[in-house]
Amino acid sequence: MTKIYNTIGLIGKPNHAGASTTITSLYQYLTKHNYQVLIESSVAPSIDIKQLSIRTLTEIGEQADLAIVVGGDGYMLGAARVLSCFDIGVIGVNRGNLGFLTDLSPDELIPPLEEILQGKSRSEQRFIIEAEVYRHGKLKSSNSAVNEAVLHAGKVASMIEFEVYIDGSFMFSQRSDGLIVSTPTGSTAYSMSAGGPILTPNLNALSLVPMFPHTLTSRPIVVDGNSEIKLVLANENYENLQVSCDGHVILAVMPGDEVIIRKSEYTLRLIHPLDHDYFNVLRSKLSWGNKLY
Repeated sequence: MTKIYNTIGLIGKPNHAGASTTITSLYQYLTKHNYQVLIESSVAPSIDIKQLSIRTLTEIGEQADLAIVVGGDGYMLGAARVLSCFDIGVIGVNRGNLGFLTDLSPDELIPPLEEILQGKSRSEQRFIIEAEVYRHGKLKSSNSAVNEAVLHAGKVASMIEFEVYIDGSFMFSQRSDGLIVSTPTGSTAYSMSAGGPILTPNLNALSLVPMFPHTLTSRPIVVDGNSEIKLVLANENYENLQVSCDGHVILAVMPGDEVIIRKSEYTLRLIHPLDHDYFNVLRSKLSWGNKLY
């Protein structure tokens, strides 16, 4: 039988005993079934196996057909920002807490993985966003985000002032602790904690969620996913401002800067088991009620 996946990359949280154990089990299973296995370089020292094929995360994106990421959602996000630049399927094994992006359980791993390797799986494309910081019309820094880009002050409970434009049209000005611009993937993360709406993954939409606005009439708003969102920082702001991408990458922002947030040309291809159900995930992770009968 022709293999759907020939080369598989194993990526995991470094110095995490559970992740190392799972990666070791995956390596043994996959090599036994004649798959070429690449181990990501940061986790390789934790794997007690000789003669591993070690690659960087970028090299796995370039060379592998499938990447298995072992860790929590946070580690999955870091890997996903890189892997989204390549034509590679990504599946997660949950070694964290909630696990919205990591479908497989480390305690019940091989049976669903076998089906996925046989092509009995679902695939979906999740769009990601790019955040760019401009100063005097020149691009100063940029990065991508799977979940959200957040404009905020560098210190806690510090109010900032900014204007928001959608596709060049002025929407509002605001004094608040910041603004969360979230993808559907990120709508169950920081955005949800701030009172934002949950967006199903198939939606082409972005949500804008104010953080502690200095007005009772400010509310989250959902806009078209193809919109260009421009944030203009008032000159009266303090200098220590930031844009955080997925809480990992920090872009420095100065008063008077402009921040452009738009959909990236890249997408993340997630692979799910056939029985994956998004609403079942929500019920499980958020403790929603089950059917009455």
